[in-house]
Parts: sequence; structure tokens; C-alpha cells
Amino acid sequence: MTACIIGWAHTPFGKHTEETVESLVVRVAREALAHAGLEASDIDEIYLGHFNAGFSAQDFTASLVLQADDDFRFKPATRVENACATGSAAVHQGIKAIRAGARRVLVVGVEQMTTTPSAQIGTNLLKASYLPEDGETPAGFSGVFGKIADAYFQRWGDQSDALAAIAAKNHKNGVDNPYAQMRKDLGYDFCRHESEKNPYVAGPLKRTDCSLVSDGAAAVVLADVATAMQAPRAILFRAAEHVQDYLPMSKRDILAFEGCAEGWQRAFKSAGVELDDLSLVETHDCFTIAELIEYEAMGLAKPGQGAALALSGEVARDGRLPVNPSGGLKAKGHPIGATGVSMHALSAMQLTGEAGGIQVPGATLAGIFNMGGAAVANYVSILERIR
Repeated sequence: MTACIIGWAHTPFGKHTEETVESLVVRVAREALAHAGLEASDIDEIYLGHFNAGFSAQDFTASLVLQADDDFRFKPATRVENACATGSAAVHQGIKAIRAGARRVLVVGVEQMTTTPSAQIGTNLLKASYLPEDGETPAGFSGVFGKIADAYFQRWGDQSDALAAIAAKNHKNGVDNPYAQMRKDLGYDFCRHESEKNPYVAGPLKRTDCSLVSDGAAAVVLADVATAMQAPRAILFRAAEHVQDYLPMSKRDILAFEGCAEGWQRAFKSAGVELDDLSLVETHDCFTIAELIEYEAMGLAKPGQGAALALSGEVARDGRLPVNPSGGLKAKGHPIGATGVSMHALSAMQLTGEAGGIQVPGATLAGIFNMGGAAVANYVSILERIR
């Protein structure tokens, strides 16, 4: 038995100082139920994706979902965490609950990051790395990916043009996404060149190479196939794969993103499809170098040739395989616990033709890759509309 998405909700991502973790959770929980045409009493189980790591003083948050409706009281509610893949981890736990016999599951992802001082943000994010090796890295998690970018450049040459192309593509896509934090087409030249507004952050990575610190929430309602076929819409998980790799980068080839590659291969096999069958991909561009390496890990390009793909236009919204038509984490923002849930909600919108200005015409199969840490927690989903 597999699962379907039958409803969703999504706040705009950005700086929401007037909100709290609780208010964001309550908002999307109510809206997702309404979108699915359900009542709280219809839900069998609840999963909340919330990374936290010091962003919120309230660290015991699973029961905050119950604040949305009194009929949630006494239902099982569990908080799930797996670094930057926390949202997808919650979705995958929801799928397991469906496989175990639940009929309808509510999954919520949330994070509020912008109320935390900048220095503390860096400290919190660095907790997603292997501290014995990376705990003193300058510039925090940006520094970790700066080291990855340096290593990639040493192996394959300076790829600054490709990183700028990825950033410019995603910012252009984000203009038409009403949920995106930054809806501005920055252009290739701005992303390519260092400036006062676009300084170097770590290694060869500039500000435009780094995803945004964000607040926001997203939710999906899952159901078993039989129940989903009675709903207004049903988006089937053709595949849902989770591959966990070593935490220390010293134990693996960090330029290969082997966990990502393994996750995609398992997903293609499970779904009975090939890469060329996909209509679009939402992938984890926490930094532009990550998206570049992910092209190679998923099989879009051979090792070292991701740059040529980035510069070719094939991954643009009107290209052969649109990658991050939503604007990705780069433009949409990256409220950690919400990101994976957002990817699933936005992909479901694409498959039902409800994606508005970011719609990929005729989308039939959507691929999703969400990772925690530097390709440590790797989640791949392949979605298809069946109703």
C-alpha cells in the first residue's frame, strides 16, 4: 500500500516577526484540512517537521498542531527531525503510517528563523554538520559548502559562471511564485560578480549562492489510495526513498553526493520510471554548488559536467527538464522544517495544474530531492496525479 497527497497549504516564506511557530502551524493545519475537504476528526495521525536547534524557545512542539482544532485532541502527534530534510522526513513518516493502516495523516512543517540573532543562526545551522571536523568552520554552514565548492573547483575547474546561472535561474523562477521570499529577477550579471550587495560569503560562494533565512510553514494531507480516490484530488507517491549517509565528510567523496545518487536510483527503480520521464524536479539548492552537484548525482550530467548543463538552459522552466520552477530554496527561502513539506505541496500543485505562474505545462511526473546536512539525509519522492 502506498499513499497519496489529497490536500495542502503553504504560507509565504519570509520574515514573519508577527507570527510564532504556533500561529504558523495552526494556520497551515486548518488550511490543509479545508483544502482536502476534511475535518480534524477525520485525521488518524499527525507528524510535525520542526528542526529548531535553538531557533525556538519552545522545543516540544508536536502538540502545537492540536491548537488548530479541539478535535485533534488525543490523536497521535509526533515531531520529526532530520536536519534540513526534516520536512521530507515528516512526510515519509506519514507515508509509513498510511502503510501501517492509517487512512488519513496530517503532516506539517514549520520553522521560524528570522527572530534569532545572526550569529546564533550560524551556530544553529552548523549543528547539521559533523562538529568534530567542521565545528570551527568560519561562516558556519555556508563555510562547509564553501569548502565543498573549493574542492569542486579544484577538481573540475572554476565553475563560477555555472553557479551564477543557477542563482539567476532560480531567482527568475521565484518572481512568479507567490510563496517565495524573494520575488526579484536579479539577473546573471548581478549573480556573477562580487559587489557591495553581493559579497563573497565563504570560499567562492557569494551571497547570491546561499539560500535565505526564512520563516514559514507548509502542510500536506496524506491518505491511502482507496480513500484518496474519493477525494477531490489524489497525487500518488510512485516512490518515496530515504538514504542516510555518513555524517563526517572525510568518510566519503563529498563531490559525488553518493547518498543523493543512491536515493534517485532507488526511486527510479521503485517507480518504474527513468529520469527522462520526469516533467520537473524540485531539488535542494541550499547553496548553488549543491544544485550543481545534484545534477550529476541524479544523472542529468556526468561527473564534472554539471556546469555545462547549468549554462545550457536545459534546466530552465522552459527547458528539457525544469529544475526548481518554484525558485528553489534560493528564491523561495529555506525555513528548515517546512522546506521538504513545501517541495511536496508545490509539486502536487504542478501535477494538478494549480501552480499558477510557475506552472510547468502538461506536468505528469514530479521528482523531489530534499537533503539534510551535506548530502547526509537524502529523501527522494516521485509523484504522479491519479485523480
